[in-house]
Amino acid sequence: MRMEYTAQLEQMHEDLVHMGGLCEQAITLAARCLKHCDPDLQQDVGRADEKIDRAERDIENQCLRLLLRQQPVAGDLRKVSAAIKMISDMERIGDQASDIAELAPYVAGKAPAGSLRLDDMARAVVRMVTDSVDAFVRDDLTLARAVMDADDEVDTLFEQVKEELMQLIRDGGIDAQASLDLLMAAKYFERIGDHAVNIAEWVEYSITGEHNSSEHHMQVEE
Repeated sequence: MRMEYTAQLEQMHEDLVHMGGLCEQAITLAARCLKHCDPDLQQDVGRADEKIDRAERDIENQCLRLLLRQQPVAGDLRKVSAAIKMISDMERIGDQASDIAELAPYVAGKAPAGSLRLDDMARAVVRMVTDSVDAFVRDDLTLARAVMDADDEVDTLFEQVKEELMQLIRDGGIDAQASLDLLMAAKYFERIGDHAVNIAEWVEYSITGEHNSSEHHMQVEE
C-alpha cells in the first residue's frame, strides 16, 4: 500500500512540474505578445492556458484519489492538501498570462523599445514560479522562503514601470490609453508574483504544518 502511495505521489510531483512548465511558457509568451502583437503568439498563450486548466483538473483528481484511497496522515496529508491549493494559484497564473496577451493589440509598439521593465518582471515571476514548484517537489523550505523574498523585487519593478510610464507621458512618448494598458499588464505580472508567493507559502505549510500567510498574498486580486 505504501509503495502504491509513493508511486502516486511521485506522479503528482511530475504533473505539478509539468503544470509549472506550462505556466512559465504562458508567461514568457505573453511577454513577447506585448512587444510583437503576433496573433499566433496570442493563440499559443490561449492554448497554454487551456492546458493549465486541464492539468489543474487532472492533478485535483489525483489528489482526491490519494485522500480517499490512501488516507494519508500528518505530513503526507499536508503534502496533498497543499498541492490542491497550489494548483488553484497556478490556474490563476494561466488566466493572467492570457489577460496580458489580450492587451497586446493595444500596446505593441506604443512604447519605445527597451524603455520599460516588463521583460524583467516577466523573467522574475517565471523564476518565482519555477522555484516555488521545485521547492514543493524537493521539500526545500529555504527555496520556498527565497520565493517569498523575491516578491520584493517584483514589487520594485512594478513601481519602476509606473515611473517610466509617467515619464513617457510627460515626454509625449506614449498616449494615455496605451500607458494605462501597459500599467495593467505590469499589474498582471505583479499578481502572478503574488500567486507564486502563495504557492511558496503552501510549500512551507506542507513542510512545517504552519501557514503564516500575509493578508496581502492571500487576498490576491482576481
